[in-house]
Amino acid sequence: MGKTKTNKAIKKRIRLTKTGKLIKKKAGQDHFNARETGKVTRNKRRPQTFDNKEVGKTIKNALSHN
Repeated sequence: MGKTKTNKAIKKRIRLTKTGKLIKKKAGQDHFNARETGKVTRNKRRPQTFDNKEVGKTIKNALSHN
């Protein structure tokens, strides 16, 4: 069996930290933000982490570039 290819779309959107956490940017920040509350706007600035272990495992496999 050959090497697995890195999923480039995932690599551009998700970052793997040194401790193994997956971080992504919150979607919906480009436009139509005037209608959002201040709380929602501030929360969109904050990076999001993945809580689901199964999803994280799948993404880590897609990010692997061994």
